[in-house]
Order: sequence, then C-alpha cells, then structure tokens
Amino acid sequence: MSNTALITGASSGIGRELARYHAHMGGDLIITARREAELISLKAELEAAHNVKVKTVALDLAAEGGAVALYEATKEQTIEILINNAGFGGHGKFLDRDITADQGMIDLNISALVTLCHLVGKDMVARGRGKVLNVSSTAAYQPGPLQATYFATKAFVSSLSPALDYEWRPSGVTVTALEPGFVKTEFAEVAAMGHIEKTKFGATPESVAKFGYDAMLKGKLRVINDPKMRFMLNWLVPLLPRRMVLQMVYDIQAK
Repeated sequence: MSNTALITGASSGIGRELARYHAHMGGDLIITARREAELISLKAELEAAHNVKVKTVALDLAAEGGAVALYEATKEQTIEILINNAGFGGHGKFLDRDITADQGMIDLNISALVTLCHLVGKDMVARGRGKVLNVSSTAAYQPGPLQATYFATKAFVSSLSPALDYEWRPSGVTVTALEPGFVKTEFAEVAAMGHIEKTKFGATPESVAKFGYDAMLKGKLRVINDPKMRFMLNWLVPLLPRRMVLQMVYDIQAK
C-alpha cells in the first residue's frame, strides 16, 4: 500500500468522511469499526471511485486487547497516517449512568487511542516520518456536567496530542488534535442527546473531516473548525469564573 492511512471509527460520521477525503487525495486505507457491513460498503465505494486499495478490519477497539489486535492485523503495512477517530459520548448525571458504559467510553476514547499512538507512533518515529490526527472535541476546554466522563476523555486527548507532537516532531512525526463543536452525525443519538437543540445545527462531517485532515497535513497542534467557538474558547471562556462556566455547560446539556 502507498500513503496508507489507518482510520478508526470509519463506518460513519467524521471517520467515514476522513476515509473518503483521504481516498480522494489518492491514498490507500485501512479502515476499522465494529460494523463490518458498513466497512465493506465503504471499501467498495472508495476502490471504485478512486482506484485505491482499502483493507477492512472489523473489531471492537474498546474490548480488552482490541487496539493490540488491530495493530497486529495491520503492522505488515507501512502506515503513514494514523487517525484516531473512534469514540462515543453519553448524557446524564454521573451517578445515574451505568458505570460500565462510562468505563467503556474511557476504554475507547482514551485507552485504545493511547495504545495505537504508542504502537503505530513507535513505527513512525523509527522510520522518521508520519502524521497522527486525534479527533478530540471542544468539550476538551471545560468540565462537562451531564457529560462528565466524555468531556474528561476529550480533555485527555487534547492534552496528550501536543505533548506527543513535541516529543516526536524532531523525528519527523507530527500530531494534531481536531476539536470540533457540534457535528451532524449519529453521535447525538448514541449519546442520548437528540433532544438538545444545538446538535441539530452542527457542522457537516464532510467539512469537519476536510478541515481536520488539512490541518494535520500542515502539522498544526490543536484546531477548532468553528471560528466563533475558537474565539470564545480560547479568549473568553478562560476569563470567566469557573462556576459560571460550569453553569453554562450544564444549562446547554439540560435544555
């Protein structure tokens, strides 16, 4: 394979659009998710439209050993781009939620991402080239009452990514954190957030995928696709009292 990208969570949403954009750019792909039928359909689409090679790996990254199994299934290929997109959220008061659901969220959003960064990143650094895109969220910028665990997982991703970039950049490997706001995907329904009005007016996954991919190619550190959100989170929110920010986030989640 040439210019191969490994993309997790590629069966829908931003992950699927990242796969489409990479194929449009002429790159081969390894796509993974739990839903094999969707992966096979995407493989057929991309190979027919762009004359690229696509390998599918259907597995549950959140399962014990899932990330290692993915690496073992793909380590024979030279992965030039790693895109950690797989993740999910969950709405509700922390004590009202099933703890196994939140633990699964941590396993996927954090543990699997860390494992793939370590395994694939080590190969990239040894070769002296490579790019990593970790899909985070604007949730990384503040605690999230009613989505406490999800917000915390994204804060972890947005903290880890620039630290890895600093360590790896001298070896020719860059790491970018993509931090979108609301995006029109199935995320809101999976996270039981379909009732929240703002989730109906988010960016398209196509626009977010292109924005994040292009930022990755430029080696940027942390990027927010929405200019208004970017200004607010970088320049206004840090100046507000913490309890005011908590109340604002809670009100948005509760509506």
